[in-house]
This record gives sequence, C-alpha cells and structure tokens, in this order.
Amino acid sequence: MKRKIIITGSSGFIGRSLVPYLLQRDYHVIALDKSVDNAPEIEAVHQCNLLDRERLIQLFTEIRPDAVIHLAARTDLDEKVNIEGYDVNINGVRNLIDAVKAAGTVERVLFTSSQLVCKVGYIPRFEEDYRPNTLYGESKVRGEQIVRDSDLHGITWCILRPTTIWGEGMSPHYQRLLHALKRGRYFHVGRAPLFKSYGYIGNAIYQYAKFLEAASEQIDGRTFYIADYAPLSLREWTTLLARALGGRSIISLPKSVSTLIAKAGDGLNALGIKRFPFNSFRLNNILTEYQFDISETKNICGPLPFSMQDGVKRTARWFLDKT
Repeated sequence: MKRKIIITGSSGFIGRSLVPYLLQRDYHVIALDKSVDNAPEIEAVHQCNLLDRERLIQLFTEIRPDAVIHLAARTDLDEKVNIEGYDVNINGVRNLIDAVKAAGTVERVLFTSSQLVCKVGYIPRFEEDYRPNTLYGESKVRGEQIVRDSDLHGITWCILRPTTIWGEGMSPHYQRLLHALKRGRYFHVGRAPLFKSYGYIGNAIYQYAKFLEAASEQIDGRTFYIADYAPLSLREWTTLLARALGGRSIISLPKSVSTLIAKAGDGLNALGIKRFPFNSFRLNNILTEYQFDISETKNICGPLPFSMQDGVKRTARWFLDKT
C-alpha cells in the first residue's frame, strides 16, 4: 500500500517540485494549501489555513496520513513592527502538531524552517544558537522552539533549514535576477568570488525525499540544512547564468561605486520608489559570504543528482521557455 504523505504549502516553490517528484516515487501525496488557485494538479488537494485548528484536525483525522512534510509559511521580510503578521509560522506550527497527534497515524514529520533563524553571515555553533535579525527569522525561531518543546513521542521528526534555493519554478521575486542577467542589467561588486551555501531545487527535493526515507535513528530530533554540499561562487554562478540566458558579459564595479549606487537606491526607496533593484540591504547580502556545514545532510542523503552547472542549464531553459 502506498504511504500517504500530506504536504502543507504544496503550491510554493519547493512544494510544486516536490509533489510530482514524490508521486514518481510511488507515494500517495495529499496537498494542503491556504489557497488552491496555484495548487499542484493532483487529485487530492485540500484548502485549509493552518490557523484554522479545527479544520486542520478534521482533515488529518479523515486522511490518516503516514507522514507529513511541512512547507507552508509566510516567507517575505516585509513585516517590520508586528510579529503577529507571521502567525502562521508560529501558531500554524502549533496547530499542525495538534493535528498530527490527533490523527494517531503519523510516523514522521519533516518541519521546514529557514536559514534566517540566524542573520545572513552568522554560522550557528549549535542547533539552538539563534540570531535572527528580521521578524520573519524570529517567527521561524519560535516555530522551531514549538517543535522542540512538543511531546511527539513515538513520531520521528526533524527540522530542515533550506538555504537560498534556486532553479526552475522560483518566485517572481527571484526571477528578477534572471531578467537582469538576460538584459545585461546586473553587475559584479568587486572581484571576489563570494562563496555562499545555495541549493539547486532538483537537489533540494531529492534531499527531502531522502529525509522522508532515512532511518529514524539518523534524523530523529535533529536539525539539518538543505543546500548543495559545495558552496557556489556568486561571481561564477551569475556569469554562467548570464551566458546561458544569452545575456551580455557582466561588468565589475568597484565596491566604492556600488556603495554609492546602493545609497542612491536607499533614497529612491525612501521616496516610495520600491522597485529600484539595488540598495544597501541588497549590497550587504551580496557581499556577505556564508558556508554552512552540510556534512550531516550529506551523510543522510549521499551524492546529489545535479551539479551547479546542470542546474544553470535547466534553469535557463525553463526561464527562456516561459519568457
């Protein structure tokens, strides 16, 4: 009999790739989303807000899933004042745990968190070494703490922290980079390679499947990062993407010039021109290197199916086909 897997947030970037991948691996996938407008084209799709505790428990007791992959979240960084805007990342997790317990059939839960439980550039020394600098990151910290404090006796669980995941199907926000590369409107800041722990979507869904199938004693109660094992060079990655997209060669600007452009962007943003694509926040993200220890993930998942170069080719083909 096929294992029943509920995937929350199945219409998001990772979810829309993960659903067909698990179907190919002969799982019975049930999609659960706040809105079904962009839900995967499968038979079992249920509309449910994770903040609706009663509806969530009803669905879980009716479906009786064997496992759950929790992806649903509010992921933008727009909230600056009130963390309640990210309540789905906090009380939504609490309600999900109540539904898992109520079902009485769940053997495994993969809880998706985020690398932003720590500010970009900070590498935690241990699993609960948190250092968020956004309300989104703080909401993910609280979600992790709820998971850790819950009595999930007899249920295998782990927390997965995706880093920056890229590839075909990524959101319009990240597609702006591809548009800029194609149109020759992107520039390198300085000449440093700028190494970062990114993850290609084809490898990320492979890793999720491996965590779904791993021996309980290997993952239970632990936290893992989802990323490619080797950090990529931002300079090399964007250069390869520009070439694959048919864009012009990328110019390099000194950091001093880039800083002036970023400050001009700050001023334009302050005047309400939000679409100006470069500001101090973005410059800091570009210049900040981060390399997580992915060795424990590698021990669970083994070799990945795609190289960075493979991912670039597949991403460019997808983007060019859709534009």
